Amino acid sequence: MVAYGLIRGDWLEAALAGITVAIAMIPEEFPMVLAVFMALGAWRLGRHNVLVRRGAVIETLGGATVLCVDKTGTLTENRMTVAALWADGSRSAPSTPDASEPHPLLVVASLACAAQPVDPMDRAITALAHPPADARLERVWPLQTERLAVVQAWRLADQNLLLAAKGAPEAIFALCRLSIAEAAPVRAALEALALEGLRVLAIAEGVRSDVTPDEPEAARFTFRGLVGFADPLRADAADAVREARAAGVKVMMITGDYPATALNIARQAGLDVEAGVLTGEEIAGLDQAALSARLADVRVFARVRPEQKLALVEALKANGEVVAMTGDGVNDAPALEAAHIGIAMGRRGTDVAREAADLILLDDSLASIVGGVRLGRRIYANLRRALTYVTAIHVPIAGLALAPVLLGAPPMLFPVQVVFLELVIDPVCALVFEGEPSARDSMRRPPRSPRASLFGARQIAQGALQGAVILVAVLALYLWALTGMPADQARAGAFVALVVGNLTLAITDATGRDGRLLDSRRWIFWTIAGAAGVILCLVLLTPGLAGLFRMATPSAGFVVLSVATGLASAGWIWLPRMMRRT
Repeated sequence: MVAYGLIRGDWLEAALAGITVAIAMIPEEFPMVLAVFMALGAWRLGRHNVLVRRGAVIETLGGATVLCVDKTGTLTENRMTVAALWADGSRSAPSTPDASEPHPLLVVASLACAAQPVDPMDRAITALAHPPADARLERVWPLQTERLAVVQAWRLADQNLLLAAKGAPEAIFALCRLSIAEAAPVRAALEALALEGLRVLAIAEGVRSDVTPDEPEAARFTFRGLVGFADPLRADAADAVREARAAGVKVMMITGDYPATALNIARQAGLDVEAGVLTGEEIAGLDQAALSARLADVRVFARVRPEQKLALVEALKANGEVVAMTGDGVNDAPALEAAHIGIAMGRRGTDVAREAADLILLDDSLASIVGGVRLGRRIYANLRRALTYVTAIHVPIAGLALAPVLLGAPPMLFPVQVVFLELVIDPVCALVFEGEPSARDSMRRPPRSPRASLFGARQIAQGALQGAVILVAVLALYLWALTGMPADQARAGAFVALVVGNLTLAITDATGRDGRLLDSRRWIFWTIAGAAGVILCLVLLTPGLAGLFRMATPSAGFVVLSVATGLASAGWIWLPRMMRRT
């Protein structure tokens, strides 16, 4: 303002020139772009069955380097069917639902199931057998961390008390007080069932004639057998694992199942099983440094307790990984909080897990998580392009508002023109850049470095270079035009060049390495560009609007030259990409 006032002596015009420069230099699009991208990103993730609870995690999701997922319900369908029985030293097939006499092992197992079953394994058992009609449930001892078994006490018609237990084989062995020799054949059968990928529960029975014990350990149990459940792999699980591994994302399976079962399912899903399996008992015996070292190779974890997930998260973070962790139980909340990306199960997750998580997986599927990573990478790349574009386009706007004043030439930009440009920039940023599809190779590249900034020195330099080229081209056109035509006509032609350069830079920056300008997916850009062109023509051809913009209708030849200048000032960015694609 001071420079204009001293050079030209018109302080009112000087105030307008100062306001113009101030408006031109403020990149008010930054908060708008961030807000719109996060909001639309959450909407897009929701369409992929990923509900966003914390918007900041959207940008983090694309940089995930490790996915820690459950087995049951995430890699598998969590649709259990009884596939095999082992009792009295021999294996047999389960009875059918319409069988007149269910297998005795299943009858005992049904006595340890909930009256109104919700758990898939309980449903699978009760579909084949039911407790005796004259039995009355007296007490239930639920699953506990220190006792991985469910025990239920029933009062029979003869007033005898019957205890039924089902759970992890180790827990049932302890209840039955089996010696190493007695447990050996059972362990061999258990290993055989687990190697087939079956989830195995052990069943025990205890009979007492006196009062209900305070704890199951006070009763004497007799081992009855094993029940093997088949839980088919999700149809999309193997493809999701393959896509994640191609993208450089490590997929780790964490389950409470038997190690052999976990390895079988991991192998079916395509996980890396060369390093074997790490059990919860082994995790408990490792310090932080030793655990971090093991995590460099191991991808399968079995017999893991919920609280041990936190130790895994901390060890992975110590290794510099960006961790996405799934969980569904109350005890999973600390691990979900500690992970960079906590993901709660929507179908079977507890309220506590959902409150602790950043994302809620509505269909509990690994494919949805991998799809979220793909979308996160897309959002990150498009957001970086949009911010680079905002930086680039403010260089010529600010420069063209300031340079003519300092050079003693008539001002090229006034506030109304800058506002017009902002009305073009804002929808371009919000719609064109956000709507750009993922790069074809986005999931064949490794995750970005956790230390990489969203908008750093490289992006600022790139934007400044792009903007400087447009500034030099349009300023040269304007100063040249002033030598042979009135200022209002020169201003009109230069403004056309600036608008064309603005739109050309938008499409070249948005397409990235793609280089496809006429792709049908970019109809939004051409709609905005067409609308801007129509408004610009109205401004140039309508005397009242032209006067408001301090412009006059230029000659047709100068308009063609202005359009060519605008195209060339930003089109040079596109040519190398097009040549490389060709």
